[in-house]
Amino acid sequence: MPALPEKAFPVSWDQFHRDARALAWRLAGVNGKWKAIVCITRGGLVPAAIISRELGIRLIETVCVASYHDYSSQGELKVLKDITPELLEDEGKDVLIVDDLTDTGKTAAIVRAMMPKAHFATVYAKPKGRPLVDTFITEVSQDTWIYFPWDLGFSYQKPIAEGEAG
Repeated sequence: MPALPEKAFPVSWDQFHRDARALAWRLAGVNGKWKAIVCITRGGLVPAAIISRELGIRLIETVCVASYHDYSSQGELKVLKDITPELLEDEGKDVLIVDDLTDTGKTAAIVRAMMPKAHFATVYAKPKGRPLVDTFITEVSQDTWIYFPWDLGFSYQKPIAEGEAG
């Protein structure tokens, strides 16, 4: 089993909801009317639901990209489900692509190539993936692991000072 990352960023449901709403606020000023959201599954499903509610976007599509990995390295990427051809017209103009995070940028690059004129938004961004995203809320360092609320259970957390050598 791989070692846990040195830097951890646990995100609660409340914090994620606030951050996704903040992203919706930013996106409201970018375009007068989005014709659809394309969310990257699975991580993009929750922020897409929040953003669609806040911006009144009813048409939500998914693109399914799987990365086969062991949680310490990203492996080969495979598109499991493509985007509806109608949304690919005009290279995705007036379409909003939503994901929870851009990490290495590999998934973002695949989806960006499908829809080069779409607006790409993520809640969180790491430096390697950030150039592929148009709008995001929080940048975290590349060596930080984000623990999303849907990945967490309730358990005791050691104080930071107990994790240090000394």
